[in-house]
Amino acid sequence: MGSLSIWHWMIVIVVVMLLFGGRGKLSNLMGDFAQGIKAFKKGMSEDDKAAEAKPEPAKTIDHQAAAAAAPKSETERARS
Repeated sequence: MGSLSIWHWMIVIVVVMLLFGGRGKLSNLMGDFAQGIKAFKKGMSEDDKAAEAKPEPAKTIDHQAAAAAAPKSETERARS
């Protein structure tokens, strides 16, 4: 019970071969991880820049002024 059986060692060897074997799979994995972190940081900085940009004030319409300035139609002129 204190030591590992042959099957445990076989599983450990297979896992080690998958991680470190053939064309630097571990280095490719770490490179992809680093690119993901860089993309995340870039996205966060773009969000900060967008938040810092001064938004334009909301434009409102004064309905009474717009109604007074609008030309009257033929039917409204006939009613008056």
